[in-house]
Amino acid sequence: MRRIALGMLLAVAASGVAWAQGKGAPKGAPAVQTVKIAYLDPLSGPFAAVGQNILRHFQFAAEQANAKQLAGPGWRFEIVPFDTKGSPQEALTLLRAVADQGIRYVAQGQGSHVAIPLSEAITRNNERNPNQSIVFLNYAAIDPDLTNSKCSFWHFAFDANVEMKMEALTDYMKERPEIKNVYLLNQNYSFGQQVARYAKDLLARKRPDVKIVGEDFVPLGQVRDFSPYIAKIRAAGADTVITGNWGTDLVLFVRAARDAGLTANFYTYYAGVVGTPTAMGASGADRVRQVSYWHPNIEKNALEPVYLEFKKRFNEEWYVLAAHNAIAMLAEAIKRAGSADPLRVAHAMSGLKMMGPTGEIEMRARDHQLQQPLYVSTFTKAGGAVKHDAENTGFGFRTERVIPTYVAATPTSCNMQRPPKP
Repeated sequence: MRRIALGMLLAVAASGVAWAQGKGAPKGAPAVQTVKIAYLDPLSGPFAAVGQNILRHFQFAAEQANAKQLAGPGWRFEIVPFDTKGSPQEALTLLRAVADQGIRYVAQGQGSHVAIPLSEAITRNNERNPNQSIVFLNYAAIDPDLTNSKCSFWHFAFDANVEMKMEALTDYMKERPEIKNVYLLNQNYSFGQQVARYAKDLLARKRPDVKIVGEDFVPLGQVRDFSPYIAKIRAAGADTVITGNWGTDLVLFVRAARDAGLTANFYTYYAGVVGTPTAMGASGADRVRQVSYWHPNIEKNALEPVYLEFKKRFNEEWYVLAAHNAIAMLAEAIKRAGSADPLRVAHAMSGLKMMGPTGEIEMRARDHQLQQPLYVSTFTKAGGAVKHDAENTGFGFRTERVIPTYVAATPTSCNMQRPPKP
């Protein structure tokens, strides 16, 4: 009997599930099974505001999943934060601590420069230590290599990748005759380089008359004064700027454009990220557009109560739908697998289809890239279709185009190696 009991304890430790009797649970009720998810992202440094905001998204999503028993009775989620400081090396060091603590799920999204080595390290760990496998819930690192040449069975992408978003954005841009001269400004790492690459390739195909009049890459989180870049954009005669910048690099960029009176239109990936709407204010109205998988003013907004409750509680915008979808899909996979064992859950999540807040979503089995609709929206004065303003600015996002899931999908070159089902 002691051997059996010890075996059960080891199995629990290997699966990363903590077992405890629920507080106040009726006598004879099943034990509460806690699934811990390590949140690995910057909680200090230049991108701390984004990291802290998204941490609250995950904690809020876990709280809701627990209240609704999304994984089934007796299951609950707990988010355990770890500060990577935006460093790949720090993230890899923390990954060892995560594994040592028996945590078998990792959420990360701030930076493909972190996500790529993190995914590779998780894959190696799982090959060497199959009883201590880890599942990677990637909510925002969108370098297409993560679901193409560097795809992994253990990696699940909940945001649309760079190519998917640029396809949607350029489909909208090709019908804008006022776009003639485009300037590209992006962060100098894999994600920013991919944004520039796909912008040039897709504009050349869809709008060969458009000229790329300038291109710059900025070191991640290091530029404090973007005015020299604004001067270059103006000197180049650009009427349009395409940028994948996010966090402080976008906030300072749009602020510099505002202060200089730059009249070029901005096409962005992350204009809705914390701090950016405030930096834009009225100067961004009708000139800043973004491509995203959600915004607060979409039609038939099933998550309006979630958005309003989060904003009321934290006085911050709720915009990271990927945090909600990641927890919801993980919960559904646990329910279907009848277990929180990472291998069983990963197999259950691979190819999983379920109804999401914007319609049916699918974790495509071939590359573990979530398939979902996309939206191109414009930052504009609140009122009418813009029911909710962003960061109490009086301005919010209005849908310009909805890109259905089947249109937003792009091919993949992923050749995934799958471990056998248990």
